[in-house]
Amino acid sequence: MTPDGPVVVLVGAPGAGKTTVGRHLAKRLDSDFVDTDEVISGVARKPIPEIFVEDGEEEFRRLEKAAVTATLADARGVVSLGGGAVIDPDIRAALDDHRVVWLQVSATQAAARVGLTGARPLLMGNVRGRLIALLQERAALYAEVSDITVQTDGRAVADIVENIVTSMEGA
Repeated sequence: MTPDGPVVVLVGAPGAGKTTVGRHLAKRLDSDFVDTDEVISGVARKPIPEIFVEDGEEEFRRLEKAAVTATLADARGVVSLGGGAVIDPDIRAALDDHRVVWLQVSATQAAARVGLTGARPLLMGNVRGRLIALLQERAALYAEVSDITVQTDGRAVADIVENIVTSMEGA
């Protein structure tokens, strides 16, 4: 683990609770919180759905790689990565030096959490079907990069945070 890097990096599918859990975990650890999706939106000066629509997924992934690389080098607290960040082999390699927690979620719970809005560009159309496909495509990648796996289905945020803290202390 990199002593100068993030305390912990959260990965997982859309709707896993990375941002919500990340904010609470950072507060619990008295540390900063960085959501790389927010970094990307700030750099692009527009929301992620607009990046996808106006610039395409390839441009989003380019921005994402730059944001994740910089954040992993500079952040000192809790970092939340976008659900698809792990598809990039360079990002997966960069995660080797960090403590990574996979927030695992079922397609049913993820669909209930993300809703049916256009806020998640890769989930347009059949949200539940797309989530099932994304979970199947990415599960092995999340497992590859993670040191700790925490199931989030049906659990309170405080319980998930305590589970992570306890697991970090034992690792």
